[in-house]
This record gives sequence, C-alpha cells and structure tokens, in this order.
Amino acid sequence: MGAAVGTDGTLTVIRDLGLKEPYVGSIGLLSGEIADDVALYFAESEQIPTVCALGVLVGVDQSVTAAGGYLIQLLPGAGDEVIDKIEAGVSRVGPVSRALKRGAGPEELLREVLRDFDMETLETHPVEYRCGCSRERVARVLLSMGRRELEELIQEQKGAELTCQFCDAVYRFSQRELERLLEEA
Repeated sequence: MGAAVGTDGTLTVIRDLGLKEPYVGSIGLLSGEIADDVALYFAESEQIPTVCALGVLVGVDQSVTAAGGYLIQLLPGAGDEVIDKIEAGVSRVGPVSRALKRGAGPEELLREVLRDFDMETLETHPVEYRCGCSRERVARVLLSMGRRELEELIQEQKGAELTCQFCDAVYRFSQRELERLLEEA
C-alpha cells in the first residue's frame, strides 16, 4: 500500500470535540503505509504511544472482500512489561490480512493480540462514517459571528453558503433566512 499512497503528503486528522473549532492535527507521511503513519500521528501529534495494524483482502474482481484492524494505545504510566506483552501479541498474530482470511472478527482479533491480558469488552459500536452537522448547528455558527458581521454578509453577499469540514454537506442561507436569524438574535 505504501507504494500506492507514497510519502509526499500529510496525514491530517480533524476531530470534533464539541468545542467552537474542531481539533486539527497533521503530520508528514513517513512510509505511506496507513497503519504506520496513523501510529506515527498519535505518537507525534497527540503524544500517545500507539500500535496500529490494518489489513484488507481484495477479491479477484478487485473488490474489497474484508478489511479490518486494531488500534491499541497505552495509558499513562504503562510499564515495560505491558509494552512487551503487547509487542509479543502483535508478533504472534502477524498480519491482520492473514487473520481476516481465516475469518477473525474484530473482537477475536483483539483478544488474540491481547491474550496475555485480562480483557473485558465493556461495549461495542458499529463503525460508521457520520457527521453531527445540521442546519441548526450551522445557523448557530452564523449567529456566533456577531451582529455586525452577519449584517455585512447580508449586505454584501445577499446570503451565505457554508460547507461542513467533515462531511462536505453544503448549507445555503438566503438573504431572508439570514435576516430572520438576525431578528432572533
């Protein structure tokens, strides 16, 4: 995968932490191997020692038949014995694609890597791409600009078009809608 991705670029992570602005972290690509570069991102940008392993199985028709992986992060104060056990588990399991080929699911894969630990699954969530943006949230952003800037937007542009940084949804506000926002403020 590294040859296809290359190393002339950056890995940028944008996280909505519920604050006014999203957190944006970025690093230069090191190897182009996605798992290696994700682990490097956590080590450099968030300063969390991380193991990341990913795998993908591609069918004869070039479609993805299975994909998966794991991300393990050390808690502060983790000792060398914890690191040694995790490294041993990663080596023992080997490439994620091999585990996927034999049908291992996410929890089974993690249990194999962490079998030297007393692992307990507290909850599971499906992995999905979703964004929490909405027209109402975008309207609040417009209001947060302040009365004067909103009035200038109405005067100069006769409306507004905002694009979500996460999902690329476009929200358009007519001049009348912006005027209503001003009245509500």
